[in-house]
Amino acid sequence: MSERHTPEHSGQSITLMRVQPILRTGVVVTCPVQQPDGRLPDRYSAYHDNISPPLDWTSVPDVKAWAIVVEDPDAPQETPFLHWIAWNIQGERRGIPEGVGADPRLVTPQGAIQGRNGHGGYGWFGPRPPAGHGLHHYYFQVFALNDLIEMGPDTPLEELLHALKARTLAHGEMTATYEAPADA
Repeated sequence: MSERHTPEHSGQSITLMRVQPILRTGVVVTCPVQQPDGRLPDRYSAYHDNISPPLDWTSVPDVKAWAIVVEDPDAPQETPFLHWIAWNIQGERRGIPEGVGADPRLVTPQGAIQGRNGHGGYGWFGPRPPAGHGLHHYYFQVFALNDLIEMGPDTPLEELLHALKARTLAHGEMTATYEAPADA
């Protein structure tokens, strides 16, 4: 039997653990395409189609906007790998559709802004764990905000984090998993 590699975690906590929400209410986050075992289907990975998965979330009173941060703390680096950041998603929305484009300023959902991912592009960069590195965990973190965030798409996550700390009414997360295909 071959020994499986288990990834080491990065030294830094994911964003959700660094933001204290104003309300005790949580946000329930789900992904309708996630497999029963928690795995994200191949089409959403950077090994395949690299399209963003759909997300759904529960309502929060007085929310003005939503933000999404997706991180992989199993990446072999000091900080979690940033797969997606988006903010100023309209407060009346209860989710985001599959296949959001890679533009920094989105038409759908209208007014949303996407920052740069850990690969350097805007929007979603799907799972692409190194071959043989084992199962990685992807934390889809959703933040209910009491106001819009007046920052542009080139805002780094650390700066966005300060805005999230000041505006987060409630937050929630779901975790998906992915492992490099055998032929990677």
